[in-house]
Parts: sequence; C-alpha cells; structure tokens
Amino acid sequence: MPYLARICVYPVKALDGLPLTQATILPSGALRYDRTFAFVDEQGKYINGKRNPKVHRLRSSFETKERILTLRIQDSVQAYQFQVDAEREKLHAWLSEYFACSVNMIENGHAGFPDDVKAPGPTVISTATLQEVASWFPGLSEQEMRWRLRANLEIGGVSAFWEDNLFSEADDIVTFRIGNVLFEGTNPCQRCVVPSRNPLTGEAWPHFQQIFMRKREESLPAWATRSRFNHFYRLSCNTRVPASEAGKVLQIGDEVSLLS
Repeated sequence: MPYLARICVYPVKALDGLPLTQATILPSGALRYDRTFAFVDEQGKYINGKRNPKVHRLRSSFETKERILTLRIQDSVQAYQFQVDAEREKLHAWLSEYFACSVNMIENGHAGFPDDVKAPGPTVISTATLQEVASWFPGLSEQEMRWRLRANLEIGGVSAFWEDNLFSEADDIVTFRIGNVLFEGTNPCQRCVVPSRNPLTGEAWPHFQQIFMRKREESLPAWATRSRFNHFYRLSCNTRVPASEAGKVLQIGDEVSLLS
C-alpha cells in the first residue's frame, strides 16, 4: 500500500530542507513554508545553486514560529541568527558579504517561489527511486541523493519509479490522493545542474548528467509515458493542487491512491 513516508519543505529557496511530520496546503497549492523566501541579486535574479556554487556551502535552519533563520558556512562552527522581520537589513548585509554582491531576501507567504510556476504543488518521488538512483553512483548514499533531488513528498511501499504513474500525455493530468488531499500530476521534473553537485561542498560528480540520462532511459518502466521524455534528465513528478484543497493537512503515514 503506497503511503506518505516523508515530508520536506525548503523555507529558503536553494537552502537546506526542513523535515515535517505534517504540512498544510496553501491556496496556491504549495506547502506552507516551502520556498517562502528567496535570495535575489540587485537585478532581481535568484541566487541559487544553478547560478552560484557558494550556495552549496551555506547550511541553514528555520524556526517557523519565531521566524528565525540560522546560517552557517560549511566546516565552520560559528552560526549566525537573524529574526527575518526585525533583522532583515542585518541579514542582507551578511548575505552580501558572503556572496560578494548585493543580496536581498524576498518573501511570498501565499505561494512561495516555485521552480515550475505552472505546477506549483509539491514534487513527489518514491523512497525506492532514491535508493535506485543512488546505486548508479558508487559511494553515493540514499540520503545524499535525497539532498540532491530536493523533493517535497516521498512515497513508501512502492517500487522504484512508481511516481512515473503520476503523469500521462502532455494534455492530460493524473489525479491522485494523499490522505484526503487531491493532487493533479502534470509532468516529470526536469533536473538542473544542482543534483550533479555534492550538496555540502558543491563539488561536481564527473559526467553525472550523462550517467543519469543513460541509466534513466534503461530503467524507464514499460508503462511510463515515454512521450514526456524529450530527454531523460527528468525525475520526480510535478503537481498542481486544486483550490478546493487549501487548508487541508498532509501527514506522514497517509495512504496514497491513484484516481485516474
């Protein structure tokens, strides 16, 4: 029986995840506290792992009630705390020094800053998929692959690539439920350069994308919608959540069922 095994949100886009036991659906379809904040440069462009490798060496945690962001540079013991409402300018100054450019932190508590604005719901992957993909890269653990791929919802009790059930042809959606929350699966997520890098150091794995694409094509389930793969650097499923689901709560252990 498929079930919800893990929930993880990323309070600051591109920074470390925050594991949760339950999560609330926002009116936008996103999870509360997911990508609520983002760092931008003076042109308003995101500062993330795609554009700035220094992001990978920045450890973070976020206290949702007190709204305190804690930052620490990898391999350093000193931590820096900022109450994001009262100390926003102090935070901007610290970030600007670290990244050696002008940096601001922006906030969107209603919808966050999703990577796929057409499918802003949580991304879905199975635990078995993480285990299988990690095995493609000797010495890389399931946990490190989890950090690299940064999915929101992890499904247990299923085989590798089960989440390929959650999308169909380009003009179709697949409806499914987790607990009492209705989801619409839309497309396999196109990956960027981030999974190819060590999430703690930013060091690149040689030929990561080429290995990934070859193994992904070899492992694609026979029942998966092959037409959705214009290339095979795609993994996990992007989703939308109908407005009717706003305010509902997902919990670890919720059963997962396909409706179409």
